Amino acid sequence: MNVPTEGRFRKFSADILFDPAKPETAKAQIEVDLGSIDMGSEEGETEVKRKPWFNVEFFPKASFTGAVAKPLGGGRFEMPGKLGIKGISRDVMLAFALRQEGGNLIAEGSYPLKRLDFKIGEGAWADTDTVANEVQVRFRVVLSGAPAKR
Repeated sequence: MNVPTEGRFRKFSADILFDPAKPETAKAQIEVDLGSIDMGSEEGETEVKRKPWFNVEFFPKASFTGAVAKPLGGGRFEMPGKLGIKGISRDVMLAFALRQEGGNLIAEGSYPLKRLDFKIGEGAWADTDTVANEVQVRFRVVLSGAPAKR
């Protein structure tokens, strides 16, 4: 069908320790409330909360746990970690860029998620001619405050 769709999650929690001068000490624990999805369509939001998709009744949250960021140069970094969705955990590498905005540090990046690796879109929805397997997940996190003392 090749019809691009965008959505965002309105509720999440993040516990991130990151000092750009010491990326090897970085840690991140992020949880996303999958029921908070906003696709701009009530019908679409209701559908993706159901069992074939996110199954939020049994799996209300997605999570990322990572540590030890690696500098790539030019304000870019990558962090290995575990992504958990629908009770399935996979190793991932999140790439992100940092930039200063006022008194805050902004981390922005993206990750090509293979939805079928997490059983997102089961049954008839597993057909990748209908819905692509690769979904681009973009993120923007505002990091505020002074670096943690160790």
